[in-house]
Amino acid sequence: MARALYIHWPFCLKKCPYCDFNSHVRDAVDNDIWQRALLSDMQHEASLASGEPLQSIFFGGGTPSLMPPALVAALLTQAEQLWGFAPDIEITLEANPSSVEAAKFAELAAAGVNRVSLGLQALQDEDLRFLGRLHSVNESLAALEIAQEVFDRVSFDLIYARPDQTSAQWRKELERALSFGTDHLSLYQLTIEPNTRFATDVRRSVFTPMDDDPAADLYALTHEMTAQAGLPAYEISNYARPGQESRHNLTYWRYQDYCGIGPGAHGRRGGNATLRHKKPENYLNAVSQFGHGTKEDPPLSSSDQASEALLMGLRLIEGVDLEALTVRFGFQREVLINSGKLAHLTQLGFLWQTEDRIGITARGMPVLDAILGEIVGNELVSA
Repeated sequence: MARALYIHWPFCLKKCPYCDFNSHVRDAVDNDIWQRALLSDMQHEASLASGEPLQSIFFGGGTPSLMPPALVAALLTQAEQLWGFAPDIEITLEANPSSVEAAKFAELAAAGVNRVSLGLQALQDEDLRFLGRLHSVNESLAALEIAQEVFDRVSFDLIYARPDQTSAQWRKELERALSFGTDHLSLYQLTIEPNTRFATDVRRSVFTPMDDDPAADLYALTHEMTAQAGLPAYEISNYARPGQESRHNLTYWRYQDYCGIGPGAHGRRGGNATLRHKKPENYLNAVSQFGHGTKEDPPLSSSDQASEALLMGLRLIEGVDLEALTVRFGFQREVLINSGKLAHLTQLGFLWQTEDRIGITARGMPVLDAILGEIVGNELVSA
């Protein structure tokens, strides 16, 4: 049974030099065709994973804020008919802060969206240009103001640890971000992903990424400032006032089932890892032929599921309940976790543990990936 629904809209109408969605740029989209395809794909998922009301829906992908509000409304109407909605369902839509998209905010809210996540990225025009963004700071702040008037809940994201960024610069920028009064922030360190312009630029020495130590200092500063402002971290890169955490993302991190529809969408359903065709044309062909866009639907072994649950759950400040995982996946605690490594890293201050629960400390968060590789049980990895 799925508690959440992810709807992936793949299209961008303008090329972004720093993402991998350029193959999905379109000058025009036949929305009627896409509405039929997405509705069919949704019906397929509901036939396999219904039974309890949806707690959250998330529109993500390329540029979902360019979806016609009528299409958003049609998808939400069918989702409610197929699953039913929890009384306080969270319906989030990712949006770029351009004037074109902001003009649709009122209609999207009327369609049922009650939470928006804005990709502000930076609060300096020069840095926005470096990040390959087409909007300006003034345009961002105008969109943020409209969003706060229209939607019940608003989040926005920023990217820090940019080349040559100082602590004083990031402090000033984050102070400004916190002054806007949103209840949720996503604050990501700049990472160099393969097959992007950033990776090419680094290889060509166009810029040099920030070293680990100063990046860790900025991370510590981020935790300190957000906590003081009443938005403590609840995940490695996400900060919220208590009760305003993204319920949809918590579904992922707590390793609960969710359905994913649309090109390239991932999902977790009853122990299976679902994946839709990524290329829009291949997705449409699959829906036309089979009634859904599934490319892969393999069952995951208990060890794979347990590993994923650990890796996802340890991103959260709340940590993971080891006793619950032993019951859920049928492994003893010593199989799940390398107790010797756990004790050592706890003593060093990178981890904390209680009787049944373990988690990453603020000191351990900047080196989370290395810690995860150390503490996952050897028997689980080799199972």
